[in-house]
Amino acid sequence: MVERYVQFLGLDEAIDLLKANERPLTPSIRVNTLKISPLNLRQRLEKKGFELEPIKWIPHGFKVIKESYNLGSSHEFLQGYYYLQNIASMLSAVILDPKPTETVIDMCAAPGSKATHIAQLMENQGTLILLDRNKNRIPALEINIRRLGIINSVVLNMDAIKLPELNMKADKILLDAPCTGEGLIRQDPLRKKSKKKRDIEKMALIQRKLLNAGLNTLKPGGTLLYCTCSIAPEENELVIDDTLKNLKNFSIIDISKKYGAKGLTKVFGIKLLENLKYSQRLYPHIHDTIGFYFCLIRKVN
Repeated sequence: MVERYVQFLGLDEAIDLLKANERPLTPSIRVNTLKISPLNLRQRLEKKGFELEPIKWIPHGFKVIKESYNLGSSHEFLQGYYYLQNIASMLSAVILDPKPTETVIDMCAAPGSKATHIAQLMENQGTLILLDRNKNRIPALEINIRRLGIINSVVLNMDAIKLPELNMKADKILLDAPCTGEGLIRQDPLRKKSKKKRDIEKMALIQRKLLNAGLNTLKPGGTLLYCTCSIAPEENELVIDDTLKNLKNFSIIDISKKYGAKGLTKVFGIKLLENLKYSQRLYPHIHDTIGFYFCLIRKVN
């Protein structure tokens, strides 16, 4: 793992990354504006001894600088006023930018952090299709939907690779692809040793299949956001490059705001699509988040 970091980051930056992965992550919450305003929630929690700090990227998000007790056991949490969610994860729905009039699909929706955020940005309107292949994860998704008061969604227990079989087209699609979670070491130190190179290869194969299925379900002019909680190029730029080189009517588009570093256009000696510079990477040592990747793809009209 470290050898690969040195290859695409350089020695000094790889060392900075390894050091950053040892630092604990500040907890953060996303305010559910379907039920409460950010100001009202902040006042309620600060009365109970919490200390909150606004997140510059997310107008309805806060870092929790001080906890007076467990964030998952407050009355406000149980009433669905907020969701425990890291900052990088919150950016997914913000970048996708779903609208109340649109048909939107979340291809790997459970347990629902990004799905409920999408519903919130859609103002509980439009049509939100939520898929997950793992039957055991569906109850957690349903609980979060109910807790946050989401009413514009339909949940389907199915493998998103089979998405074209639904014979529908979407305005926006989120593909938060299953991955090795190489960016989650700050949250789960066991990931330093729990994944092997063969795991990356296995996930990359699944990611390619999912991406093809999602792209084939877009309306002309529609957009798909591909994201992972991995910093592995094999699960990110290389997946996009391999997929889009075989497709004519899709293009990587610039994300409207700069959140992270530019995507890689050359890695491991391989020259990739130039437009991958429009994708973005979040690193623990630069952005003080988990490791994350975003790539926004449009179906050319």
